Amino acid sequence: MKSILLIGIGRFGKFIAMKLHTMGHQVMAVDTNEDRVNYVLPYVTNAKIGDSTNEEFLASLGIDNYDSCIVTIGDNFQNSLETAYLLKELGAKKVIARASREIQEKFLLSNGADEVVYPEKQLASWTAIRCSSENILEYIELDDKYAIFELEIPVEWSGKTILQLDIRKKYGINVLGIRENGKLNMSITPDTMLGHNESILVLGQEKAIHKCFRI
Repeated sequence: MKSILLIGIGRFGKFIAMKLHTMGHQVMAVDTNEDRVNYVLPYVTNAKIGDSTNEEFLASLGIDNYDSCIVTIGDNFQNSLETAYLLKELGAKKVIARASREIQEKFLLSNGADEVVYPEKQLASWTAIRCSSENILEYIELDDKYAIFELEIPVEWSGKTILQLDIRKKYGINVLGIRENGKLNMSITPDTMLGHNESILVLGQEKAIHKCFRI
């Protein structure tokens, strides 16, 4: 369980709070809007109405006590930038900030943010990949080259083992797991046999995965 400070409770921030709640983490939520704060109360440990660009207010939250600080202010980039800067100045261990444009990402990284999430860009990439083939069930981009895909197992692979397919040698692709009846099995061996009603979780270069699965 981690202690997390979440600043900005718009739609994006609200969903982060809800997910963190289901994962069992302690969340302190902050926003200037009372209605937003009240809405998120069932999903957080505590919440406060306040201006995150006010250094005195931020300091009162005990910034260095949190494992991570997440800045999801979406309607005012100046406030987001100032907040990220102040958090780092006040001793934040890790600052994750939201950006909606590439130039914002650069500014945030040079002014306090340790990591930047770019929801619109990431969602656009996921949608484009997901829509490129009906066989793609899930997609996680790791960097410009590598990604994790969950795909339907090709019909011709059914009844064959990981060793027989040997996609690691042929394409440089690692098999991470197999999902059957909604349950993910990560205990994969060379003798693991694939079935026609399963899906496979693989890691590799996107180009190699596209070629291997004929996407």
